[in-house]
Amino acid sequence: MKKLIFLLLLFSAPTFAQEIALLKYSGGGDWYANPTALPNLIKYCNQTIGTKIKSKNAVVTPSSPDVFSYPYIHATGHGNVVFNASEIENLSNYLTSGGFLHIDDNYGMNEYIRKEITKLFPNNSLVEIPANHPIFQKPNSFPSGLPKIHEHDGKRPQAFGVFIENRLVLLYTYETDLSDGWEDADVHNDPSEVREKALKMGANILNYIFNN
Repeated sequence: MKKLIFLLLLFSAPTFAQEIALLKYSGGGDWYANPTALPNLIKYCNQTIGTKIKSKNAVVTPSSPDVFSYPYIHATGHGNVVFNASEIENLSNYLTSGGFLHIDDNYGMNEYIRKEITKLFPNNSLVEIPANHPIFQKPNSFPSGLPKIHEHDGKRPQAFGVFIENRLVLLYTYETDLSDGWEDADVHNDPSEVREKALKMGANILNYIFNN
């Protein structure tokens, strides 16, 4: 109950500086893959949609009670991800208590993370999020859904989610590389319009979390 109350207070206090976190998971995958991504997204959101997020993101492990301090936790990487039983319990409690986990496949993560999502939510299916969902509508319009940032297998970008009582609690972005687009311009040498699309979609995600 204390954790739930704390999260409710956190979400209801937009005038105070908040903090978001990067998930440091086990299994061998490079959880640290995009070090400039979240700081750039934070800066963009604070400048364009009026958020008040601390400029430096935190790093949190799945088993830590600190997960309950963050309204948004981001996970990315290219390889294996493993959650043990205590991590599953902690993350499940976090997500059902009002938290939000965004997993962005940086290419190579898909076959591993889907298994862990099933462990987190054995009774809730991972479903594709339609383009008319609010997360694609405001403050920036994405009428076709998730934008494509980097090309890998020629597949279309897809956004999947887990919903609990009609609330999106877990977002899994696949075949897009959103967080690559959030990185410093000289990391991937993406055109400015591509980076702008990625940052706008990131702003939509944070806007959805803070306003729903």
